[in-house]
Amino acid sequence: MSRIPTPVTIEKSPVESQGLLNAVNAKLGSVPNMFRLIGNSPAALEAYLSFGGALEKSTVDLATRERIALTVAQVNSCDYCLAAHSYIGANVAKLSAEDIAASRAGSSPNAKAAAAVHFAHRVASNRGRVTEGDIAAVKAAGYSDGAVVEIIALVALNVLTNYINVALKTEVDFPEAETLTA
Repeated sequence: MSRIPTPVTIEKSPVESQGLLNAVNAKLGSVPNMFRLIGNSPAALEAYLSFGGALEKSTVDLATRERIALTVAQVNSCDYCLAAHSYIGANVAKLSAEDIAASRAGSSPNAKAAAAVHFAHRVASNRGRVTEGDIAAVKAAGYSDGAVVEIIALVALNVLTNYINVALKTEVDFPEAETLTA
């Protein structure tokens, strides 16, 4: 059970959040618990949706954005985000089980994506303290200066949801993520 109440329906959410939650419902076909929980603060929900919406226009493709979400969720031990992004990764971004597991470990079978995921893992693990070599490696894989900034922004977006879901113990409403084996 969440540490603060998760409104059961959009109508039970703060009035200021209802329009935003209706938009989530229109886009996704449902409103996952995380959105309704964040909706307890209309300002936080608006900020999250705006940030995420802007990054959907990123030069980083959807599959790699999901890989980044998975590695950041693994770094932060966020069960909610691991479940959500394993599901979205498989069903929307069409990632294989192998790619999902590799992403959680900070890599990918796709060489270019592996560089982005490894860099994102370093950013998340080291709280932004990366080396010149880390930046050179992601750029050598073909990522522009702008894409490097976008990868860091994607890490920040995912840290936000990881921290909310871990701190507030959001009830997971996605299939449980597979346990990683060593």
